[in-house]
Amino acid sequence: MKLHKFFFSTGAISAGIAVIAGAFGAHMLEGALSADALDTYSTAVRYQMYHSLGLLAIAWALTRWQSKYARISGWLFIGGILIFSGSLYILSLTGISWFGAITPLGGLAFIVGWALLTLSAIRTNRPGEDHSDNS
Repeated sequence: MKLHKFFFSTGAISAGIAVIAGAFGAHMLEGALSADALDTYSTAVRYQMYHSLGLLAIAWALTRWQSKYARISGWLFIGGILIFSGSLYILSLTGISWFGAITPLGGLAFIVGWALLTLSAIRTNRPGEDHSDNS
């Protein structure tokens, strides 16, 4: 499978999971979790959706230009979803507080992913042209 198709399908699946998780949180967890835990859960859902849509953008970008920065961004978004949102889901549902300690690593992956995606767009002049290795 080509990488742009992988990122697109992963983003679409992750967005669908975010919708399911959001519905589950709104209909099944309200009243079962504290307000703080429900807020944490909602943050996980929101950031999962944002970065799932980001994966769709990366997939599109990879059809326009081949940049190592865009490719790395996709992997960082996937890692960020798993670490950031995943740790917040676990924290909110189980109360195991040490999961909160790894959440910032996922946030860092998101930040670096967006920065590299921006760099990818800036460094590429024409579709199919890769300037990511040039200084």
